[in-house]
Amino acid sequence: MIKKIIPSTLIGRSIIIIFVPIITIVLITAFVFYQTSWNIISKRLAESVVADINVLVKLIDDNLNNYAKNIAEEDFKMNFKIANDQTLSGQLIQNNRGILSKRLKQSLLNLDKPFIFDLSNIEKGVLIKIELDQGLLIVNVNKDRLYSETAFVFLLWMIFASLILLIMSYFLMSKQLKPLKRLAIIAETFGRGLDAPKLTSAGAYEIRQTSQAFNQMRTRIKRFLKQRTEMLAGVSHDLRTPLTRMKLQLTLLKEEKAKKELELDIREMTAMLDSYVSFVKTESPETIENISLNEVIKDCIKNIDKKKYDIFINEKDKVQTSGRPIQLKRAFQNVIDNSKRYATKIAITICINDDGCNIIISDNGQGIPKDNYEDVFKPFFTLDPSRNKLKGESGLGLTITRDIIRSHGGEIKLDKSEYGGLKLKIILPL
Repeated sequence: MIKKIIPSTLIGRSIIIIFVPIITIVLITAFVFYQTSWNIISKRLAESVVADINVLVKLIDDNLNNYAKNIAEEDFKMNFKIANDQTLSGQLIQNNRGILSKRLKQSLLNLDKPFIFDLSNIEKGVLIKIELDQGLLIVNVNKDRLYSETAFVFLLWMIFASLILLIMSYFLMSKQLKPLKRLAIIAETFGRGLDAPKLTSAGAYEIRQTSQAFNQMRTRIKRFLKQRTEMLAGVSHDLRTPLTRMKLQLTLLKEEKAKKELELDIREMTAMLDSYVSFVKTESPETIENISLNEVIKDCIKNIDKKKYDIFINEKDKVQTSGRPIQLKRAFQNVIDNSKRYATKIAITICINDDGCNIIISDNGQGIPKDNYEDVFKPFFTLDPSRNKLKGESGLGLTITRDIIRSHGGEIKLDKSEYGGLKLKIILPL
């Protein structure tokens, strides 16, 4: 329950760490102020008012009513009247609560006369009724005599200062966290295989240190990828020269059995080199463009012999997205070529759901055992080495395909097809 209440963002949690102690201090201060300072202020104000009322009572007892009224209005900020025909019996007593009510009641008890008072409408004044020998004294005391608004200005200022501190904290924390957000965006971009720019060191020391560590890691990874690509490209290029000489020498052989065996090895070696070159091409930079996945997939199947293969495409949605068109076409082509090797029926479905764009390719081939779903994406892994040699495979097709799909922020999954073969699902973000 606490995890649901606490914000998930760093800035939200930072504000809570700053603001919760401040609110706690403000509440404790307000409570202590209410129980001490406001209590003392209320007691002194109530005693002062009751002392003035006591003066008025003495003047009234001496039959100096007019003099008492003048003093009450001019000096005591109160006015009164005497109801000769009324008593307190039957008068409605208002239930007044709080420190002011408590202190006023304690002070009025010192008059040693029956009384009631009403604080329900303090804006119009405090109504006090005291029973005298001459009748019922009804006094209306100005609220300023019993209620000090300056006391609450202190509390309001504390609350206002806390809000200002909250706003300033949010502004300053958001400035400090901007480099961290940029780091997360660039790390996500780099993790998807895109060319992320170098991160500028800014912010607090720890964030600058993290940025520098990321830049160093980015440089090392790019250097490693470049070296790997160049090495693989060099090896593939260098091997083509002796392979060409072998093909020429093969034409001079007269023994048919040995000639067929060597032709098989040369075709296998050629297929492997082509796969290496294809893998190297996936590492080369390509401009991201707006593309139609429907058209890319249609382009992959347009040259398939419809008499030999039963292939159809179900376009539930038209998908417009961005990506590297050549690489995506190579990925789809690899999957379709794999299906062509082992199946005669291929079904392609294009649709959009909450996960993004889905391209589902199903066939009626032999399929892949569930235990090998992850293994087939490993470089050079083959389920049946002898069979794959005959078909000219190298074990890099699905590896290249997954690298391309993941570099576009997508994922590729395998499952059993409804036709008895393999179902391959490619998920790409829109």
